[in-house]
Amino acid sequence: MTDTRGPQPQYEGYATGPLPGEREPAPGQAGGPYHPPQAYPSPAGGTQGGAQGIGAAQAARRTRTGARTTPRTRKARLRVAKADPWSVMKVSFLLSIALGICTVVAAAVLWMVMDAMGVFSTVGGTISEATGSNENNGFDLQSFLSLPRVLIFTSVIAVIDVVLATALATLGSFIYNLSAGFVGGVELTLAEDE
Repeated sequence: MTDTRGPQPQYEGYATGPLPGEREPAPGQAGGPYHPPQAYPSPAGGTQGGAQGIGAAQAARRTRTGARTTPRTRKARLRVAKADPWSVMKVSFLLSIALGICTVVAAAVLWMVMDAMGVFSTVGGTISEATGSNENNGFDLQSFLSLPRVLIFTSVIAVIDVVLATALATLGSFIYNLSAGFVGGVELTLAEDE
C-alpha cells in the first residue's frame, strides 16, 4: 500500500519544543493557574447583559419540553415478620425507666406547687375539723402527705411500672411473633423524601 498524500510538512515546535506545562507565558499573559474555557461566557455589559446572558443560558439548558419537573417519590412496602424479644425487652426496660423517673419528678413538682398554693393546709384544716372531736384533733392530712412520703410512694409505683412494662412488652413480642407466623405480620409502606 502506498501513501498518495505526498510529503507532509514538518511542524516545528511540536517535535522539539517544550511541553504545555513547561512553556513560558506570553508577554501579555499572567503566569497564573490554567482556567479552562467556560461553556456559557460571563455576560459583559452590566445588569441588562447579565439578565440576557442568564435568559440565554436557561434557554440553552432546556433540551426537553415534556420533562417532569416534580421529583418522583420512591415507595417500598415492607413487612415486620419478627420482633426479637431480647431487643424489645432492652428497649422497653430503658423506656420504662425513663417514664418512672419522669413520674417521680412530676410528682415532686406537683406536690411543691400544691404546697405553695396552700392546698394541703386548706384541705387539711377542713378534714381535721370534720374528723376531730373534743379528745383528738382529727386526721392530719399535711403530715400524711408529706414530701418524703409522697416520693417514696411514687418511687414504689415507678419500680412496679418498670417491671410490669418490661415484662408485658417482652410477652407482647412473643405473641406478635406467634401471630405473624399465621398472618404474615404488619405491613408498612415507606416513602423516600427527595
